[in-house]
Amino acid sequence: MYGSPTSDPLGALSAAGVSVWLDDLSRELLAGGTLARLIAEKHVTGVTTNPTIFASALAEGERYDSQVRALAERGTSVDDTVLALTTDDVRSGCQALADVHRRTEGVDGRVSVEVDPRLAEDPDATLVQAQKLWETVGEPNLFVKIPATRAGLAAITAAVARGLSVNVTLIFSLERYREVMDAYLTGLEKALADGHDLAGIHSVASFFVSRVDTEVDKRLEALGTPEALALRGRAAVANALLAHEAFVAVTGSPRWRDLEGAGARPQRPLWASTGVKNPDYPDTLYVGELVVPGTVNTMPGATLDAFADHGCVEAGAPAAERYTRAAAHFTALERAGIDFRDVTDFLERDGLAKFEASWTELGETVERRLRAGARATGTRTRTADAGEQRAKKQPPTPAELLGIYLNDHLAGATSGLELFRRAAGSQARKQAQTPLSELAQQVREDRDSLLRIMADLSVPAERSKVALGWLAEKAGRLKPNGHLFARSPLSDVLELEAMLLGVRGKASCWRTLHARADTDPRLRAEQLDTLLERAQQQSARLEELRLAAAAHALDDRPTP
Repeated sequence: MYGSPTSDPLGALSAAGVSVWLDDLSRELLAGGTLARLIAEKHVTGVTTNPTIFASALAEGERYDSQVRALAERGTSVDDTVLALTTDDVRSGCQALADVHRRTEGVDGRVSVEVDPRLAEDPDATLVQAQKLWETVGEPNLFVKIPATRAGLAAITAAVARGLSVNVTLIFSLERYREVMDAYLTGLEKALADGHDLAGIHSVASFFVSRVDTEVDKRLEALGTPEALALRGRAAVANALLAHEAFVAVTGSPRWRDLEGAGARPQRPLWASTGVKNPDYPDTLYVGELVVPGTVNTMPGATLDAFADHGCVEAGAPAAERYTRAAAHFTALERAGIDFRDVTDFLERDGLAKFEASWTELGETVERRLRAGARATGTRTRTADAGEQRAKKQPPTPAELLGIYLNDHLAGATSGLELFRRAAGSQARKQAQTPLSELAQQVREDRDSLLRIMADLSVPAERSKVALGWLAEKAGRLKPNGHLFARSPLSDVLELEAMLLGVRGKASCWRTLHARADTDPRLRAEQLDTLLERAQQQSARLEELRLAAAAHALDDRPTP
């Protein structure tokens, strides 16, 4: 779909029925007039954000300093400061796009803000924060972003049922996309039953694109056959086209037609992650190849500029023909040995982990700025006051000791989860990668269980300790010069031994809490029994993998 560029490629894209959105937001874009110029001159009709975007904006932008100092003077907590800074930017973005929102009758002119990704496996907490974001921003053209995890589906339905407009994010697989569309329709049906005006509820489903090619290409290159290498660079667009085919099927169903008759708006497909990662591919690949009427393409600034400069919009093949070719490509991938279900499962976990890491980075950046603001104004942050109060207490109370103990284990669980995720993709023995991926999911669930137990015990999670746990795992892989240590044949063995020690430490935590369950009604012995049994099963599985890795690494028999 690359031909002669027009004088206004973004205008041609918009005229072809694709809404042009910007995947970026910062106070500099807002106050400096860049966003207003993009709206006026570059056909931008919406904005998406995520934790990574805000972490970058806060780390580099000086326009936040005065607000941070004011919040520091009031002793505002880190979480409340994050909420204030991000929602103020999003509110300003909504106001900048208000005319677009009115002109398009609510279809465009949208700004998205994401719920805390650490809540992705807790639909109740996700819904609470989605409602809080909706009320705090207070603008009708807001989209609240909810990750499309399995647990997140219930939050999507509940949010739509309340009349909230939702951007469903981190969608990689067709199976999950169909579940997302069902969750939206179910939410609309509940909203209708509760008397909501369906015309006021909007949604997009953010289908991630470029990351698919990145992961599939890596696996094709590992196979290394000419047939495999010939398939590179096409999975992402094929996956998106099959998603659109699924969208067409749902919007042609009697169920949708009934809702449409009651005023419902379709949940438009949104192509996200459209920045090209491979420099060998055209830098407008995921825009020019996805010119599909009735969709949204949200682009990072570099991609938007590239398409504005030399993008092309042409009449493509009929939709049915493109769907057929896309399906044929996945048949070829399967023949080549690519397990695409495993690809999308990995991408969902990895995407969520990256957003969690960015959220932690965002919190750490805010905490540093609050401390600097407090020093400048001669006030104290809540974090500093809490530390000073603890230092004055001699000795710490049992409740304080329990909080320290559980937060130490939470930091360990965070670094352990990062280790499991990394090991699942880096172990030399391919037969170890699948069980480690399964174990990584269990470790994540165990960490979530610990967070819920801490909440039941009224023990707050200390953000700095969690961040240090994540950073410790990263720093442990660095040489003094900042480069990653190279892997050796013993790397797999040492990783597995570290994971085994971590799981055994986790089992000790469960035993400690189990011993308290008899005297503390907030602890449930049966839950801890289940967690302890699973930790023991994890230990046994890791020991099997460790012994196999050691035999593989230390076998000095000559290779035939």
